[in-house]
Amino acid sequence: MSAGLADVIAAETVLSDVDGLAGRLVIRGYALVELAGHWRFEAVAHLLLEGAFDNLPEVDAFTLLLGAARLSVFRSLDPSLASLPLYDAVRAQLARLPDGDDLDTAVLLMAAPAVVLPAMLRLQAGKAAIAPTPSDSHAADMLAMLGEGVADPARALALETYLVTVIDHGLNASTFAARVVSSTEAGLMSAVLAAMGALKGPLHGGAPGPVLDMLDAVGTPANAEPWIAAELAAGRRLMGFGHRIYRVRDPRADALKAALVRLTASLGHDGASDRSRLELASAVETAALSALATHKPDRPLATNVEFYTALLLEAVGFPRDAFTSVFATGRVAGWLAHAREQRLRGKLIRPKSLYVGPVPAEAA
Repeated sequence: MSAGLADVIAAETVLSDVDGLAGRLVIRGYALVELAGHWRFEAVAHLLLEGAFDNLPEVDAFTLLLGAARLSVFRSLDPSLASLPLYDAVRAQLARLPDGDDLDTAVLLMAAPAVVLPAMLRLQAGKAAIAPTPSDSHAADMLAMLGEGVADPARALALETYLVTVIDHGLNASTFAARVVSSTEAGLMSAVLAAMGALKGPLHGGAPGPVLDMLDAVGTPANAEPWIAAELAAGRRLMGFGHRIYRVRDPRADALKAALVRLTASLGHDGASDRSRLELASAVETAALSALATHKPDRPLATNVEFYTALLLEAVGFPRDAFTSVFATGRVAGWLAHAREQRLRGKLIRPKSLYVGPVPAEAA
């Protein structure tokens, strides 16, 4: 038995490869560094879906389909869901989509979080939801719906880099949940809802927000070393460091840090607060890595994706309680690709369990 199924191979996939020892993430033959900041989200999503549907069109036509799907989702929006906690509201709206196994269903499910999340944030703030613009890019449209109908190009590029960076990552908990459900021949909506349920847990999708809480508590770069020393002495975890798979620096952290540096540089005077935040984060990162290497020399704890996720999503305008939903907006493309791969190439997932409970007297 392997607790947590560690190192158990449960599927063959062409979608992504996570090399934890080398610190490398490959998305369908491309290193992450080749995609993040260079490819549109729509293009990477299309790359993942190649072979999943017989009627998948070329990238440009797929982009138009996704834009039209955002408008369709907006028209079916239920404003009463804004009374729910944010993540639950997004999930509840997705649950109202068709549970088919075709391309149209997949595109609707991919479009939905990008529309529902900004709409619910605005409705919860007492503002009217803004309709999508189908001709905009997925990331730019998402920010336009969040703000006042126009997205800053630099922030849109930063968000797009984030969505690409988190689009797929091997057989993580939410992706495995999607594959398990798809293996039963349930529809794509059921698979995505299962994945969202897994993502809601704090051990999977809930870490970015607390990174900002940590930075708030540190306050200034000069306070980074003593604050971290005190946290480690008290036995508390430093948010944004360490990963179940990576034994070196998470390559996604580098991609997001580069995107954040580009964003703050492009904003000029308007980016002063973001640059100050980045300087604080850099000081905390340096102090944390040094302290962790001394405090836990036998356990590699490097910077992970959550650290710079928190800073980037804050810089583009999302509140902390939205971070997990933004993650789902990018990862849903990976969930859908894995669900289809499992349906087309796999079989019903049915592992065994080892019974360790009491034995009836007659069997003893």
